[in-house]
Amino acid sequence: MRRGDAINLSNRVRRSPFFEATLASGAQDFTIYNHMWMPTLYASAEDDYRALTERVTLWDTAAERQVEIRGPGAEDFVRRLTPRNLDRWAVGQCKYLFLCDETGGIINDPVGLKLADDHIWLSLADGDILHWVKGLALGWGLTLSITEPDVSPLQVQGPRATEVMEAVVGPSIRDLKFFRFAETEIDGAPVVISRTGWSNERGYEIFLCDGSFGNALWERFMAAGKPFGIAPGAPNQANRIEAGMLSYGADMDRLNTPFEIGLGRFVDLGQDMDFIGKPALARARDEGPKRVIAGLKIEGEPQPNNMTREPVFFGTERVGEVTSRAYSPRVGANIALAYLDPGLTEPRTRLCVEIGDRHIDATVHSLPFIVTDKRA
Repeated sequence: MRRGDAINLSNRVRRSPFFEATLASGAQDFTIYNHMWMPTLYASAEDDYRALTERVTLWDTAAERQVEIRGPGAEDFVRRLTPRNLDRWAVGQCKYLFLCDETGGIINDPVGLKLADDHIWLSLADGDILHWVKGLALGWGLTLSITEPDVSPLQVQGPRATEVMEAVVGPSIRDLKFFRFAETEIDGAPVVISRTGWSNERGYEIFLCDGSFGNALWERFMAAGKPFGIAPGAPNQANRIEAGMLSYGADMDRLNTPFEIGLGRFVDLGQDMDFIGKPALARARDEGPKRVIAGLKIEGEPQPNNMTREPVFFGTERVGEVTSRAYSPRVGANIALAYLDPGLTEPRTRLCVEIGDRHIDATVHSLPFIVTDKRA
């Protein structure tokens, strides 16, 4: 092996409770997410995609860490962290949230789970948000318990996900509505199960609340899913671009506001709560975004996923940049998410993308590229 061909799996980067099971299941590639190894590839890019879109897959997403906020006033504290209006947040309900800084920039986009009025999880994208949340609570003089609990999610994603879940937890799983969750046990392992997931397919997240059950829980799902063609899998670039799902750190960061990424509906500037970034977000709304996210369908032969942002041109004028790109077997083309000038986001607008040393023709496409029944 040549120098540089291997990655050192040191103990500085944490391993999930499912790590050994994923290696035994054939995990080939990993990324580092929230200081933890997360599998990204098993059989091949196309085989993993087909398993997700045609059957069902099991993912180790333990790197999706939780910030647990407990104590009187926990919900009011979370409301000060996000521009989303949480007036009607019910126990047992998940909420997609933005955490913004004082400039209105997005510092994370977690899903919040309300386990009780005084007990909330923020299920994080990649980012050291535990330190941010603890610092704010201390600075505001609050006496909340803010920790990273022993909670590690698995995801079951794909058209046959409900069948696998029914085989493991019983027929009551069919009553669980989209973006709702329930607490239960699986073979003695305490879990929270939600109808959520980071794919364009029907799916569930299983939040394991005791890491000592990790490998056994993985094997339980793989065995139960065998009649349904289950395969180990991971978050899939092509599938999430098809859905228009944005990845924090790739498609958005603290330099972007929710208005730039087309999700201003999650910002309620009329609510009484004085949340972080409220004045800046009001200015951003009034000024309007200088660039917005759109879809692109790129011509030519299949391309490998991009590693860097790529310039987008209208004629000879640079008008934007691709953030994420992949080949979609279902669309039959390379597809991408890109920031564009607001006047160039009309579907079928002709542009070109600079990939390597080539300029390749592209067409603006509405998002999502593919609509599924994942919410049903």
